[in-house]
Amino acid sequence: MPIAIQRFDQRRFDPEKMQKLNLFETPRFFFDVYCLLPGQAQKPHRHADSDKVYAVAEGEVRVQIGEETALLRAGEAVLAPAGLDHGVDNPGPANAALLVYMAPRP
Repeated sequence: MPIAIQRFDQRRFDPEKMQKLNLFETPRFFFDVYCLLPGQAQKPHRHADSDKVYAVAEGEVRVQIGEETALLRAGEAVLAPAGLDHGVDNPGPANAALLVYMAPRP
């Protein structure tokens, strides 16, 4: 199998909803770029058996994990452990892009 190389500086923004650009996916994990315009969000949800990492590549986002919230800036990452509610939103004013890794894949 040849080495699959993907660029993670891809972006696609849509005023209708947050965009998810898949970079890699196997039966065991996925690795995406999430693109959020100001005001867009991924509503809090949970995965019983999967851990998720949000890493900010561009802009700033507010992340909720369990009962806590934090503002993340470009270059920062956070872990959302399995079983905890988690979500992310872009409070603005700039666009935001996140690298998102989850394993095992739900």
